[in-house]
Amino acid sequence: MTGVSLTGKVAVLLGGSGGIGAASAVALAGAGAKIAVVGGRDLARAKAVAASLPGEGHRAYMLDIANSGELNALAARISDEFGRADILYNGAGFTRAVPHGDLDALDDELIDLLLIHNVRAPLAAIRAFRALLAAHNDGLVVNISSIAATTAVGSNVAYCAAKAAMDTMGAALGRALAPDIRLISVSPGAVDTDFVPGRDRAASERVAASTPLRRLVSPEDVADAVLACATHLRFTTGSVVQVDGGRHL
Repeated sequence: MTGVSLTGKVAVLLGGSGGIGAASAVALAGAGAKIAVVGGRDLARAKAVAASLPGEGHRAYMLDIANSGELNALAARISDEFGRADILYNGAGFTRAVPHGDLDALDDELIDLLLIHNVRAPLAAIRAFRALLAAHNDGLVVNISSIAATTAVGSNVAYCAAKAAMDTMGAALGRALAPDIRLISVSPGAVDTDFVPGRDRAASERVAASTPLRRLVSPEDVADAVLACATHLRFTTGSVVQVDGGRHL
């Protein structure tokens, strides 16, 4: 993707200190964007990611993604400190491994947490940043989804449902926010990170062996897709881009 520049653009990465988020921050910063790395619990980790990025002017923040007031405050702070926001990356999800048949373990509290973090919070973030993203008639939202939305194979039943909701929400918002803001969902298969608590290495190796391209998705694979959304997929909105090595097949 040489020759494409994001110089002058500002990207806000919610979940930017995680594995996929950090890789996406590197990719976007490498193309010239200034990055706001937003972590959930560990400000030092977010600062470390920001400090490691190519270029200058990157900053680190921390918030509770489930708190709409904090999202609104962050948008105001980004406006004050950067003057703009061109790309919003919604990658601050949450899940927990629960066997699909164990409905008792998937209690109401866990279901609510999954829906809050994977559906309500991304929508609240878009709502908070909408004015900034639309200000230059070229805003972009990238939602990090999962092929669990369509395969119904994932860390638990409610996670599959939440990601399906995220994709449908993305399609609706792609229409509703056009033409000033585009929205693309990037949908990975099993990613080689520690995102899913309780998934051991043996389970990951089984997934890799059953994937047509014979490996797990790397954070850099997903980051390449995020960068493509910002640079090459200029006439795409409301769509889902799968990055899964053929896992959905």
